[in-house]
Amino acid sequence: MWSQIVTTAPIPSSTTSSLSWVSPPLFHLQPQANHCTASSFIHPHLPFSFAITEKRCRPSKITIVRASLEGITSTNTSASFLPQQDDEQPKPNKNAAKTRKVPKDEVLSALSVIEKAKLDPLNFLETLGGTKSPGRTWMLIFTAEKKLKGGRYFPFTAVQRFDAEARRIENGVYLGPIGSLTFEGRFSWKKRIMAFIFEHMRIKLGPFNPLEISLGNKDDREPSTKDPFFIWFYVDEEIAVARGRGGGTAFWCRCRRVTTS
Repeated sequence: MWSQIVTTAPIPSSTTSSLSWVSPPLFHLQPQANHCTASSFIHPHLPFSFAITEKRCRPSKITIVRASLEGITSTNTSASFLPQQDDEQPKPNKNAAKTRKVPKDEVLSALSVIEKAKLDPLNFLETLGGTKSPGRTWMLIFTAEKKLKGGRYFPFTAVQRFDAEARRIENGVYLGPIGSLTFEGRFSWKKRIMAFIFEHMRIKLGPFNPLEISLGNKDDREPSTKDPFFIWFYVDEEIAVARGRGGGTAFWCRCRRVTTS
């Protein structure tokens, strides 16, 4: 399923309070009709991951955000997201999760079971970040409040890249024709805890070259739990679940990303 986003608007501050640990400020992406000669848009109920390409449209060149599943068969079922335990380990119902139609209470129940299961994190880092650079990319799908008191499907585009070999983390926001915004830094890993420090940000506006801005964190200090961090409870080739420093829990779907051309 392919789709296009053509305009952006700021996220209200009230929607991001429980996710201060997830990413830098994000932006609300909304479609606008008749902006491009070949317009199609993201449907809010379809599963997706995304890549970035460019296309010539009237009246000027814009950036198109496209979406497709990586290695997963699309489904419209509303099957339960509650963990499947046929092999005595809780596992999310991945296809159901990616439809974004599963009731929020079921998602919260599944996250609770996964957190309490305390699965062995031995392979979590390699699964998150691959075995070689530039690592793997994940899209945020659902966010839950502290102690899982509530949650929602995340309505905006937030993508993280984890590079296990280089111990690097990147968080990206893509703003259609306006450009892109990425934050990059280093992370440390201890058991299931990933602490990270962003070192610089890159801003790309329209057709201009990216501008890189230092965030003043280029010392050699290893990130610790005094910095932002994730505690990972579940990671496989398609789904990842973690809690942040602020107490909120979220899950991601692995996605495929292509840079702008």
